[in-house]
Amino acid sequence: METEENTHQLSQETQMVIITGMSGAGKTVAIQSFEDLGFFCVDNLPPTLLPKFLELMKDSGSKMNKVALGMDLRGREFFDSLFQALDDIAEKAWITPQILFLDAKDSTLVTRYKETRRSHPLASTGLPLEGISLERELLEEFKGRAQIIFDTTDLKPRELREKILKQFAENQEHTFTVNVMSFGFKYGIPIDADLVFDVRFLPNPHYIEHMRAKTGLEEEVSSYVLKWNETQKFLEKILDLLAFMLPNYKREGKSQLVISIGCTGGQHRSVTLAEHIANHFKKDYKTHVTHRDIERRHR
Repeated sequence: METEENTHQLSQETQMVIITGMSGAGKTVAIQSFEDLGFFCVDNLPPTLLPKFLELMKDSGSKMNKVALGMDLRGREFFDSLFQALDDIAEKAWITPQILFLDAKDSTLVTRYKETRRSHPLASTGLPLEGISLERELLEEFKGRAQIIFDTTDLKPRELREKILKQFAENQEHTFTVNVMSFGFKYGIPIDADLVFDVRFLPNPHYIEHMRAKTGLEEEVSSYVLKWNETQKFLEKILDLLAFMLPNYKREGKSQLVISIGCTGGQHRSVTLAEHIANHFKKDYKTHVTHRDIERRHR
């Protein structure tokens, strides 16, 4: 049985957003934006399954406390089941749903369908405007129940993401994460890297016998790597470059950036510099540092 304490915890923490609206108005971008905000996202959830999903949320306690559900409503039976589910939710103390409705002018939706060469799901003749008109008529009542309506007619995907982040982010400073990764080129370039920097031109501690088994996390190795003029010049240039790039990536709506620093084996030079770069930017950004290949020598 759910205790009063658990009910209070759920009511304080549980957030559910139902995302719907006109086809082509930006639901895919919206779902991706909520994923970036840490929401558990389900796209194209049939409204008839909403009660079962609520039971799953309740059983998970605080583990599923932010949920975004994408729904396409293209039939009268969908509306009836969803309205009933929403009325039932309104009686629950532990959750308050919000409906985000995405809309756009007919002319804009037609243009988007032509650009993607997709057919509208409700257009029996294949003409987008026919499907758009029918869908708008079907959604009129549901739009009236929405708490939040975004008109995406003049919005670029980046701008829609910004609106969603502004509306729903608990801490907007944490929506952009800088991940700094060290790696060894001998093991391949990380497939998820956005930026790759090669530091194999720097003096290599590997060739100093008593440092060979150590890593860039140790003071002796990092001091050796950082003492060279080439290293200091490289750091000066890369930190200046990243200081220019990071706010622009963030402004573009990117949720994270993976900066990969590579040396030969991923143990000495790249580790030292990845730590230095991450430490430099942690005061301004949410920053993580990982060392992909630092333990390879033990394998």
